[in-house]
Amino acid sequence: MKILVSADMEGATGVTWPADVLPGTPQWERCRSLFTSDVNAAALGFLDAGADEVLVNEAHWSMRNLLLEQLDERVQMITGRHKTLSMVEGIQHGDVDGLAFVGYHTGAGTEGVLAHTYLANSVTGVWLNGVRASEGLLNAHVAAEYGVPVVLVTGDDLTCVDAAGYAPDARTVAVKDYVSRYAAVCRTPARTAADIRAAAAEAASLAVRRPPVPSGSYRVELEFDAEHLAGAATVVPGVAVCGERRVGYTSGTMYEGIRTFKAVTTIVSAAVEEQYG
Repeated sequence: MKILVSADMEGATGVTWPADVLPGTPQWERCRSLFTSDVNAAALGFLDAGADEVLVNEAHWSMRNLLLEQLDERVQMITGRHKTLSMVEGIQHGDVDGLAFVGYHTGAGTEGVLAHTYLANSVTGVWLNGVRASEGLLNAHVAAEYGVPVVLVTGDDLTCVDAAGYAPDARTVAVKDYVSRYAAVCRTPARTAADIRAAAAEAASLAVRRPPVPSGSYRVELEFDAEHLAGAATVVPGVAVCGERRVGYTSGTMYEGIRTFKAVTTIVSAAVEEQYG
């Protein structure tokens, strides 16, 4: 059994504030250990349940946040940016049986601690085939094309609610309860590590490959907080303005869809000016 862990930071234990996840800040340095503890707990749970391999893919910001030296020696990790499938890199090789989302969060324009979709600001909403989409929902659809189920999701309590919409069978662990975008009622790392490890051990039984979802039609729309960002996004072939501050595109697969999405958000982030957005 091989498990892929997609590890994001906003949904980690104790994390509530932008500085907690911004590389280079003192708070980020402190929270790296909390983040690593969550990821290691998930890995240990899967290994407890008989997983032969756990591969962790760093999925936050610079994708160089986890402390490798604090992970169990049986774990391997993909670190660094510019990966074919970004947050779910490693899913495409045909050898992954189950996928875990550790440290995930809710999507742009919704309630949730540090809620966003790919960009911390600028994106005010994302829709996939008319359904408001979080990163979890987008990535779950990518995984489905490779026949890999999402078996575990950790984050705040609203992230667990969100997960029920795209991975209803997955085990979930709330490491904190939403108060506002920048505040939460947090459990201690000792408690969350135990909870995540136990849930991962249970989730291992769900790690059974399924028939890949066939190609279809995926309509992705993004809404921004400034009109010029919608214009900037149309640099990407196939992306067109479809409303006020809104662009959309259609892909035949989610592999293509997520890669176009990454291109759009990269272009848009480069078009954001420091003071006026």
